[in-house]
Amino acid sequence: MTPASLLLWLRNSIPTLDRYIFHQLFVALLATTGGLAALIWLMQSLHFVSLVVDRGLSLGVFIKLTSLLVPSFVAVILPITTFVVSLFVYQRLAGDRELTVMRAAGLSPFATAKPGVSCAIMATICGFLLNLWIVPHSYHAFRAYEFQIRNKMAAFMLQEGVFTKVSDVMTVYIRSRSHDGTLHGIMVEDDRQPDRHATILANHGTLVVVDDVPRVILYDGSRQVINKQTGRLDMLVFKEDTMDLTSQKQAESRSTDAAEMSLSMLLHPDPELVSERDTGKFKVEGWRRLTSPLTCFSFAMVGLFAVLRGIFSRHGNIKRPLGAILAVVGLLACNLVLQNLASRNTSLIPLIPVLALLPGLICSAILFGPERAKSTKAEMTS
Repeated sequence: MTPASLLLWLRNSIPTLDRYIFHQLFVALLATTGGLAALIWLMQSLHFVSLVVDRGLSLGVFIKLTSLLVPSFVAVILPITTFVVSLFVYQRLAGDRELTVMRAAGLSPFATAKPGVSCAIMATICGFLLNLWIVPHSYHAFRAYEFQIRNKMAAFMLQEGVFTKVSDVMTVYIRSRSHDGTLHGIMVEDDRQPDRHATILANHGTLVVVDDVPRVILYDGSRQVINKQTGRLDMLVFKEDTMDLTSQKQAESRSTDAAEMSLSMLLHPDPELVSERDTGKFKVEGWRRLTSPLTCFSFAMVGLFAVLRGIFSRHGNIKRPLGAILAVVGLLACNLVLQNLASRNTSLIPLIPVLALLPGLICSAILFGPERAKSTKAEMTS
């Protein structure tokens, strides 16, 4: 089936009214989620400005690094934006009397809410894709790229006449750089051994990569070390010397964060890698990934319930939307508190999916239950 035929089939199968409402929901969801994710990206990217400035990296590297965090932002805000869009679009339809016309035409509450339910299900599916696949991979790429910047790339961004902080314990200065890559007038402040602070001076040198670690080969220089115990200055003159531009801490393999682990690793943590005290945190993170997309459906149903349930008012009704907003805020707070408690007491973990899905089921039952009961009764009578 080609895309054109698929669109034609959808157009013929889905009623015009459903397409009209779903189009408003879909466009609003894209705009709201994209705008809010961009705003969070701008705020969070400020934390990495110092990293780029201190390391002398380009704007392209900065954008590539911070853009890897965007999927995690979208996964966090998607339930909230789904609720906001569902509440806003249906509230606007009610304010424009469009819902009144739909009810007068004989549309049931389920028929009216069907586009909103479809949008909520689509957001839930996207949430599962983000939480279970996209976010772990993107965050893993972010951590690896950040480690590469801190540990390797910065060594090749040395600027002429600038003291470049290639790590937290090492600063490098070069007077000039020739076209063939040779460095001239090198000074290195090496504080990797706190009790033996060293100052290395060299006439010239070259940057090389040995075993995936940046190193500089120094020629015609000296290494001056102050012995803090004796207070004497020890100086070693050399014709050629090699030193790596990474700290001992950075040279080690980086630790794996829970956000980049797979779902199976979180739900069944390895006792050799995870301490018993942190086991609950890893399991809660795994269940959070599984249940967070379900809140897209629950929050959307809370918004639909607030607008579609009750008597229509010509002058508008601010109490129900405000109550829906307070309910969602309360659910978010309860969810955070429950996750915090479950990380300490794993017996509370089964309550996490209950809290995520139960509000949506309750709203669905109240909103669509009477209609379902009437149809069942009619079928039994006939």
